[in-house]
Amino acid sequence: MTYLNEFILPVRVYYEDTDAGGVVYHANYLRFMERARTEWLRTLGFEQDKLAQELSIVFVVAGLEIAYRKPARFNDALFISAKIDTIGRASLVFKQEIWREGGNNSRELLTTASVKVVCVSTGNFRSTTIPTVIRELLQ
Repeated sequence: MTYLNEFILPVRVYYEDTDAGGVVYHANYLRFMERARTEWLRTLGFEQDKLAQELSIVFVVAGLEIAYRKPARFNDALFISAKIDTIGRASLVFKQEIWREGGNNSRELLTTASVKVVCVSTGNFRSTTIPTVIRELLQ
């Protein structure tokens, strides 16, 4: 099942995000994507620390596939998208993109990824059903 809600987070590339050549270090794309997923949950009213404290769950990355198409560079203004592709009993698969604005309001696609996150219990870190209150908001 495909879900249409897409969240977009603007991010500026800082010097600390880059390697000696001024190109974003490959692992930092994952950090940008994590921020987008976290901020998206926040806009839905879910803080990750409160999910752990009140519902005894956390979402953890179980797998990902990423394609680096073009480099992001120091001082670029990027946009990180997060969109749910599928919802399972205990997992979500996000489709994510990183792009920058090109001329004439065009998007220059830099990176794409499919990220699977699993809902786990804080007690034993085993997968558990996504709570109904969260599932209903996601659908």
